[in-house]
Amino acid sequence: MVTQSDSEIEHLPSTDVTIVAHDIGAVGGMERQLTELILGLRRLGHGVTVIARTCELPAGSGVVFHRVRAPGRPFLLAYPWFMVAGSLAVRRRRRGVLQVTGAIVLNRVDVVAVHYCHQVGPVNASRSTRLFRGQVRIARVLKRLGERLCFHLNRASAFVCVSNGVAAEMREYFPALAQRLITIHNGVDTETFAPGVRGEDARSMRAALSIPAQALAAVFVGSEWERKGLEPAIRALSLTPEWTLLIAGGGERTRYEQLAEQLGVGERVRWLGVTADVQLVYQLADAFVLPSSYETFSLVTFEAAASGLPVLATPVSGVRELIDDGHNGFLITRDPQLIADRLSRLATDPELRKDLGRAARESALSFSTERMVAQHHDLYERLRRRRSVEVEVPSG
Repeated sequence: MVTQSDSEIEHLPSTDVTIVAHDIGAVGGMERQLTELILGLRRLGHGVTVIARTCELPAGSGVVFHRVRAPGRPFLLAYPWFMVAGSLAVRRRRRGVLQVTGAIVLNRVDVVAVHYCHQVGPVNASRSTRLFRGQVRIARVLKRLGERLCFHLNRASAFVCVSNGVAAEMREYFPALAQRLITIHNGVDTETFAPGVRGEDARSMRAALSIPAQALAAVFVGSEWERKGLEPAIRALSLTPEWTLLIAGGGERTRYEQLAEQLGVGERVRWLGVTADVQLVYQLADAFVLPSSYETFSLVTFEAAASGLPVLATPVSGVRELIDDGHNGFLITRDPQLIADRLSRLATDPELRKDLGRAARESALSFSTERMVAQHHDLYERLRRRRSVEVEVPSG
């Protein structure tokens, strides 16, 4: 009995994988995860096809890239446009195991990577204007509808969640998929993100940022500043005169500059902007702080831990799976006083900073990129074998 056509089986040679995403590159947590996955699969010998709007990979990576010609913004136009154009591209270009990044195409696929469950995730408005917030709310409705449609179409697929927290959200909002859920944690490049003696480059960068050689620097990394808690971080700074705050990422800078000035800490805030070399930022710092209200994995927290920094973060998804309060960092709230108290403890106890940083590094090693890639490889092999078994040619 043939349960699947020969033409469909041809889409699943053992070494071929197709990755579908909006964007792949060095900036953005999800984009960097996809980059590491793709390059890791290539190192394991997989043939990789990428179908995306943009794809920035190292020269000579050997990846076949098919561009989806679709706008990147505004979202209300870009999302449905890519869903249609991407679906057509997948139909023509797919090879092997097909993995899509969320609810972005209407094809039947083998793997859905769930980096974010939009049924529960908050409204992420990076600007505070009424018009922009209204657009974000409409976008959220589109994302929710897209999830329901695409997940229903692929209810027989494997759903790979990036953390136990995301898997729990999926079980709550999509109970019919509970048996299809797999957790494969995002991976951190523990070689790029590693502790190190503050070298000449780091000292020069601190000098260029007017950070005194012996001053303490806490780093905040991320965009969507309202959700990630930049305001409580700045308010905590006003209660801890020992610290300077480094801010890497993009957001509504004028608003937060005004807040810092009002609190009298403008001279102790450094605005670094969006950077593709975030590992250098961690080398400048003595602690990492992220009072986020919601995360699905919080890659920057894992990168900071791998870099040997004491972590101060709220117990959101991902962070709960990494931080043991008082052992490798501090679990905090968005209360500026609590954040300031923890920073003050670190300021007065250099040995505590070192102990927490070493333990954070040790914990992060369990979430390496290599482990993440190997788990995807194993999943693809299981899918390939299952598809092979499903094709049974009757004897006699």
